[in-house]
Amino acid sequence: MLKVQEIRELIKLIDQSSIDEFTYEQDGEKLKLRKQSKRTAEVAPEPVKEQVPVQHTEEVKAPAKAEKQPEPVKEEAAEPAADLENTTEIKSPMVGTFYEASSPDAEPFVKVGSKVTADSTVCIVEAMKLFNEIEAETEGEVVKILVENGQLVEYGQPLFLVKK
Repeated sequence: MLKVQEIRELIKLIDQSSIDEFTYEQDGEKLKLRKQSKRTAEVAPEPVKEQVPVQHTEEVKAPAKAEKQPEPVKEEAAEPAADLENTTEIKSPMVGTFYEASSPDAEPFVKVGSKVTADSTVCIVEAMKLFNEIEAETEGEVVKILVENGQLVEYGQPLFLVKK
């Protein structure tokens, strides 16, 4: 069977390609990777954020516009930087699919504003049909959820921000 690193590489390659589903079978063991429609929709907002410098470059040609927009961008960037000083990231310990609840009709483990302790379950990451409960390993209040339900997550990817 494939090694974990090989599976991670496959996930990255499939995520970057137009392939929606991939199946690999060897010695009676089967690995099936599938993109979810939500994942495709989530990819779209990220380039929009990355285009801000492109818009800024265009606005340099028109100085009046360039002076107006960088100020709000700087304010938005300053606020998260201040918040990051007092927050801890809860990171994914593995590659898999993020689930905010134990089942589709159940309430999420945590929401923004939820208080967590070190042993609080905050989500589930599914990897190869194994559902792994992820614990906070810190105490505080959840201030931001960084991923969407059903999203593929990487090893070490931040999932939540917790304010101590």
